[in-house]
Formats: sequence, structure tokens, C-alpha cells
Amino acid sequence: MARLLQIFGFLSVLFRGATLTFQSLVVGGVVFLIFVLRRANVEADALKPVCLRWIRRAAFALAAMQIAYVLANSLILMQSAGISLAEVSGASFVLAGVLGILSAFTILALAGPRHSNGYADLLLPAAAIIASSVITSHAMARLEYRLPLVAFTALHQGATAAWLGGLPYLLIAIRRTSSSDFARQLSARFSQLALLSVAVLASAGLALSFAYVGSFQALYGTSYGAMVATKVLLFGLLLLLGALNFQLVRRGPASAILASLKRFGEAEIGIGVTVIFTAASLTSLPPAADLARDRVSGTEIFARMAPRPPRFASPAMQELPEDIYAAQKKAFESGSLSTESYVPGQAGTRPNTPAEKAWSEYNHHWAGIIVLAIGLLALIAQAGNLSWARNWPLIFLGLSVFLFLRSDPEVWPLGPNGFWVTLADPEVLLHRFFVLLVIVLAVFEWRVQTGRVAPGSARLIFPVLVAVSGALLLTHSHSLGNIKEEVLAELSHIPLAILAVTAGWSRWLELRLPGENQMRNVAARLWPLCFTLIGVLLLNYREM
Repeated sequence: MARLLQIFGFLSVLFRGATLTFQSLVVGGVVFLIFVLRRANVEADALKPVCLRWIRRAAFALAAMQIAYVLANSLILMQSAGISLAEVSGASFVLAGVLGILSAFTILALAGPRHSNGYADLLLPAAAIIASSVITSHAMARLEYRLPLVAFTALHQGATAAWLGGLPYLLIAIRRTSSSDFARQLSARFSQLALLSVAVLASAGLALSFAYVGSFQALYGTSYGAMVATKVLLFGLLLLLGALNFQLVRRGPASAILASLKRFGEAEIGIGVTVIFTAASLTSLPPAADLARDRVSGTEIFARMAPRPPRFASPAMQELPEDIYAAQKKAFESGSLSTESYVPGQAGTRPNTPAEKAWSEYNHHWAGIIVLAIGLLALIAQAGNLSWARNWPLIFLGLSVFLFLRSDPEVWPLGPNGFWVTLADPEVLLHRFFVLLVIVLAVFEWRVQTGRVAPGSARLIFPVLVAVSGALLLTHSHSLGNIKEEVLAELSHIPLAILAVTAGWSRWLELRLPGENQMRNVAARLWPLCFTLIGVLLLNYREM
């Protein structure tokens, strides 16, 4: 239980991100039905049952995720704080969860296959879903300007749902319709809706940023501000893809642009989900405006990020302290773990020792060498069309061995704890799973690069996993106390995450775009460059 408490902060962000994603799909589907498929004709009538079916699926997934989140959060709270079920049942997250669950089941019941053509009855439960999310937002916790902040939050989430949540329904409609002219009409209508949604989203987001961040120094000096800046950068990438889609809709014959439109839309959805999970990560942090002290200064950031020679000398195992998680497990089992100061997802208040920092830097720098070699060989394979360079995925095997040996120094084969601890410790087990995933990824992508895998959806495994890994790097647990060392570490991780997301979806576009599309060549050069930059950043990673 103690170790599950340690990773609950990360799991809670995943729960929140999944809830916001399914919420956007439900609300976005309702908006798409009413405002894009609004005209009654043969093509639209054929698409409406399909959209209703996907709305029901999203509503069921939303209800299931809300139930899982409420149950997990309640159990963790009861176990860690020693409070009763009756006390937990009155918490705001439980009430909000119940409202979201009931609203999702209402839409599930109303959006049946025999639903009439009105769909106006779906708007009220859709609005209730947005309200259930706003209840657990920072806006409800503010003592000043609560009402306008609640309104801006609702507008922000509603606009996100209309744009990003409605986009999958547009792609479904484009694939289903047999008329390219009608598909282009749907795209034009959705573009108008998306433009309005982007304007509302950006305006509401700007107002919320002024309230929660407050100053430019807080933007880079706190974890909350850094995540807001990350969200803005990813939003800019989304706008770029949206602009490309808008240009495709406005020019060229319909039959020629639809294939490219679908591919850009797929990447837009993927990056949009990453933005949603980044927004979910913000809910685990106190607003930067509330953290006037202990902010990281520009001088401290420059001193940490300034280029220095990599560390290729590792400290000895004997220099590392006792595993803090093992110490907390003993305290929890003996009943001496303090629940008053416990924060889910936060490992503790003990700062890392110089040996631990040196161990981590050594790991990052050797990983940087490996990733840099991958990026450079991929660039050579792209530019020179050299067959031997296409074996670059096999270098991932070296990374997997390195991670297996160095990720958990307290566990076999380096540490005193035996092999079976791997199965008993969720964190170590997760690390071992990622090692196995890297091995599978290396072998599979090598088969793709060397032509041993036929063209098809199987080739998309590599870009999806790379993009997902970047998104997960943005959703790890953050320091609630705004500890400078943790903020500086987070500032080092954010560029890696953005580059990984960019690499994954540019590789996706290379594989999915038609051969005559000029952006395909740009995407083919972009993702190896991202890997190269990731390697360079890892080589300069510092913790002291």
C-alpha cells in the first residue's frame, strides 16, 4: 500500500486526463451533431447513427473512468488519512464524480439508435458534464473572483471539447461519406466551428493565466507556470496543424485534399490529447500566483542549463543511501508513517544526496549518447538512403540493457534486493516493463526500417509509442511545495517531452501522408532531428 501511495499522484493525473479526454469526446460529439450535421439530407442522415454510436461509447468510457477515479481516490484518502466512508462521500470530488457519472449515463440513454433528429435534449447533460469538471477545478477553490473564473473555466473546457472533441467525428464522417463534395462541406463547417472555438479557448485561457500565473517570472520560476508555457507551445503546434487543415479545405479539388486532411487531423487529435493531459497535470499543482516565495530565478536556470562536459564516471553503489521508498514502507507497516504531512505522489522531503545526483546524471548522459546515435543514424539513413544506416533501431537494445542495469540500483542485478522484488514493487515493475517495451520497439522498428514488415497500420506502433512516452513525461507527479530542485528538473524534462511528441507525430505524418504531399518530406526530416536534439539535451542534463 505504501508504494501504491507513492505513485498515486501520477495515477490521479492519468485518471484526470482520461476523464477530460472522454468528456471532450462526448461534448464534442453532441456539438458536431447539432452544428455540423445540422442539415437534413441523405448523406447527413446516414452519418448521424454512426456519430451517435461513438457518442455512446465515449459516454460509457467517461462513466467508467469517473467511477474508477472516485473509488480509487476515496480508498487512498480513507487509507492514508484514516477517515470514514461517510466523511469521504461528502467531498467535492465525489459529488462532482456522481454528477459526471449520472450525466454520462443520461447521454448514453438519450443517444440511442432510435433518437429523433432534434438532439437538443443532449445539450443539458453535456453541459452538466462540463459543470462536473469545473467543480473540481482551481476556479472553485478561489476566494476572489470565483464566479468569473468558473465561467472562464467552463468556456475554456467547452471550446476544447467543441474543437478537439469534435475533430474525431469529422474524420469518421469523412471516411464514411461517399461524396467528396459533401465531405468538403462538412470540413468547411467544422473549420468555422473550430475558428470560433480557438478564439474562445485562447481568450479564456489568457484570462485564466493572468489569474493563476500572474507574472512572467512565475511563468518560468514555478512548476505551474512551466506547465502553462508547455501547454501554450503545444497549442501553437495545434494551431499550425489546424491552419494546414484550413488551407486544405479552402483550395484544391475535394478528392485531392481529403487524404491529406485526414492525416493532419489524426496528428491534431494526438497532440490535442497531449494538451488535455497537460491540462490535467495542472490540476495537481497550486497556481503560480499563490507561490510568491522560492521561485526559480533566471540566473539559477542559466547556471543549471549552461553547457558542461558530460559525466561518464559513476559513483559506487556503496555511496548511495538507503532506498527512501523502502524506509517509508517500513514506517507505513509499523504504523509510524505521518499522514498529516503525506502528499500522494510526492516521494518525501529528503533532498537527494550528491551521490544520487551523480548517479542520475551518469544515467542521463549515457542515455544521451545512445539517443544521439539513433538520431544521427536516422538522419543519415534519410539523407543518404544508405541501407546499413537503417539498422539504427537496434541501438535501442543497448538502451534497454543500460536501463535494466541502472534504473533501480537497489534491485537485482546491482542492488541487494532480489529479483522477486521486481514483481512486488510497482515502480520497479513499471521500469522493467518499459525495458521490455524498448526491446520490442527496437526489434519491430528494425523490421519496418529494413522492409521486413509490409506497409500497414503495424508500422504506426513506433510513432505512437514515442508520442505517448513524451505525453507521459508531462504527466508525472510535481512538487506541491515548489521545491527549486524539482522545478529545475522539470524544466529539463519539458523540452524532452515536447521533442518526443513532435518526433512521434511527425513520423506518423511521414508514414500516413500521400507521397506527393510536400509536408511528408518535411516530416521525414523533422523526427530524426528531434531525436538528435533529445540526445544533446540528455548529454547536458544536470541535477547539481
